[in-house]
Amino acid sequence: MTTFSLEGKIALITGASRGIGEAIALCFAERGAECILASRKAEALEGVVKKIEAAEGKAVARAANMGDLTQIADLFAFVKDTYGKLDILVNNAATNPFFGNMAEAPEWAWDKTLAVNLKGPFFATQEAARLMEAAGGGAIVNVASINGVRPAPLQGIYSITKAGLISMTKGFARELAAKKIRVNALLPGLTKTDFSKALFEMDEIRKHVIAEIPLQRHAEPHEMAGAVLYLVSDAASFTTGICLTCDGGYLA
Repeated sequence: MTTFSLEGKIALITGASRGIGEAIALCFAERGAECILASRKAEALEGVVKKIEAAEGKAVARAANMGDLTQIADLFAFVKDTYGKLDILVNNAATNPFFGNMAEAPEWAWDKTLAVNLKGPFFATQEAARLMEAAGGGAIVNVASINGVRPAPLQGIYSITKAGLISMTKGFARELAAKKIRVNALLPGLTKTDFSKALFEMDEIRKHVIAEIPLQRHAEPHEMAGAVLYLVSDAASFTTGICLTCDGGYLA
């Protein structure tokens, strides 16, 4: 029987201190997963850990800058030493430090965005694949964006990294399938989070984007969690290499 239970699973969620990452962590824990929550600062994760523990779930916070390969290696060493395995990885950590035209973008913005949004998930996937192969398989979800399909105004570098993440998802899905590791991507549309706060504060752009969404509204973070739950659960046992779009019909 198809099940969405995550009982007995060890799940690592990056960028889990707020927004979509927090919603995914709460969803996983509610369904029985033991969660490792990663963010640049462990203190930022404590509120999420407390929410999970209050609901009788299990979670631990770990500081890790997902644009730093040394910190990524340390994070996965902790997972291996503490749990001995990893069943689920959600590459959700992201950054968008430059909001403006690509022709005017400085090199530092390119380097930082690429490091966190693409380089980090790439090497995190390598690390996760080693643990998952040893355990007989696993599931990886990369949180990309509809911007990876249709670049957004003033978000060019961010959009480029998300397009790369989509391509990376498909490449790893093919390579890791023989090891029983499934790799998929979530493509959120406009979602109200602290990460997208700047966009919501620009009233003209926000209204323009919502006008192009058939459902005529933005999403809330919890509306992304269910899609990720499907992708990591046994319900998606024959699903790999897909980009699941949750955008209210924007790309339709």
